[in-house]
Order: sequence, then C-alpha cells, then structure tokens
Amino acid sequence: MAFHDGQRVKLAADVRLAGSLTVAGDSPDATDDVGGSLSLASGTEGTVERVVEHAKEESHEVREYLRLTSLLDGFGAQMPPASRSRLEEQIGSLEADWLAYQEQRPHVTVRVRLDNGFVLDGTPEALFAAA
Repeated sequence: MAFHDGQRVKLAADVRLAGSLTVAGDSPDATDDVGGSLSLASGTEGTVERVVEHAKEESHEVREYLRLTSLLDGFGAQMPPASRSRLEEQIGSLEADWLAYQEQRPHVTVRVRLDNGFVLDGTPEALFAAA
C-alpha cells in the first residue's frame, strides 16, 4: 500500500522495540545509556509524517546487463557478426536478473507519530495498515 504524509495508519502487528535508550536532548557523548524495551499493540493508530522511498539495489548482474545492452545499442551495428552474437548471448544470460530487478518494489520506510506520543522513524511500510 502506498502511504502519504498526513495519512492515518495503524500498526498491523504487535511490535517490540528493544535496545539502548538515550534521553532526548542529551549530548551525543553521553555514556549513561540504559537498556530497555517497549511494546506497542497491533491497532495502535498514528499519522504518517514522512514517506521515504529508497532506491532499488542494483546487483552486479543488473549493472552488467545495462552496460552490455548499452554497448549493443551503441555499437552493435558496427560489430563483426561473431562478436555481436557473443554479446547477445551474454545479455540473454543476464536477462532473468534484469527482469527480477524490474519486478522489485522499492523499499519504502515511514515516520509515524503515534497517538500515544511515540514516533517510529525509518519503519518499513509493511508494518502499517490504513486506519
């Protein structure tokens, strides 16, 4: 589901946050961090403050596919037939990786201010549902 700023959402699952806690406003050099955990129940509502769409990660195979297709498009007509055929074979062997990359959805994270005052930032969008 695509979220937008200002949209009302709710947690789609119970969430447990655990780790090191730092008091807001403390200097970054503060060494009195404490361990803790926080549980938030499924259905807890809030408002989307920011949506961040992260670029899809290109594998080596995807980059190579792009490079080779560009080479074929730019110089294929001038290549000897055997070289062109070999290049087309290389491109064909990488086509499955290219198609898989094309089908990937971008990784989207959201910043949500929950009604109870907590803020979840950098949270995968899959953790929320429309309210």
